[in-house]
Amino acid sequence: MGTLHLIQGAIMLFLTEEVWVPITTNFFKFQEGVGPIPNQATLVEVPLGPMIALFMFMSAIAHYSVATFGYKWYVRNLGKGMNPARWYEYAISSSLMIVIIAILSGLNDAAALILLVGCNASMNLFGYSMELQNQYTTKTSWINFYFGSIAGAIAWIAVLMYFFGAALENFDNIPSFVYIATGFLVLFWITFPVNMILQYRRKGRWKDYLVGEKGYIILSLVSKSLLAWTLFFGIQARV
Repeated sequence: MGTLHLIQGAIMLFLTEEVWVPITTNFFKFQEGVGPIPNQATLVEVPLGPMIALFMFMSAIAHYSVATFGYKWYVRNLGKGMNPARWYEYAISSSLMIVIIAILSGLNDAAALILLVGCNASMNLFGYSMELQNQYTTKTSWINFYFGSIAGAIAWIAVLMYFFGAALENFDNIPSFVYIATGFLVLFWITFPVNMILQYRRKGRWKDYLVGEKGYIILSLVSKSLLAWTLFFGIQARV
């Protein structure tokens, strides 16, 4: 899995053409006799192509880490019914994924993006808390699952406000590939918690924790690959 992510990221980095987008900040200027006037300034411009390749590289690093120097730690935690590495990596890589979607939907304010990352990362870290807590319970506690779902929903509400706002203003404001990529991301955002629910409900094959672990690995590869290539080809087509 590490190699599959690495190869894809390397290909994207090699093929990418420069597409830079601004990250802005908003503030008020006070003008005498008028009052506060909204202003916007560009803090930095970021390259979209390398950003897309980056979340593939993040996954590659995580997989190689648990397959080499972290392998014993990884196996030991699987035996306890948990995988901290998964949630740490998701907290970083999926936050970058949703930030790219947010930027392409028109949400590019620096403070808003920081809050978006905080909500999305918290959602994944609640996943770790879910696994950590339920090592010590005889009956599954879902409190961390609920809190994580709330944090993730808040992040998506913010993104979709901009997404649908731009779409309603003018459907062509958002390129078609962004609609497809957003659909993929929403779909897989739903399937990950479904995998966790099956795991903790011990439904069918999911009685074995490792079945759920394999499910996360496959979902991660498929979701990131589909999202990355949809975004990559869509952006490059518009260069």
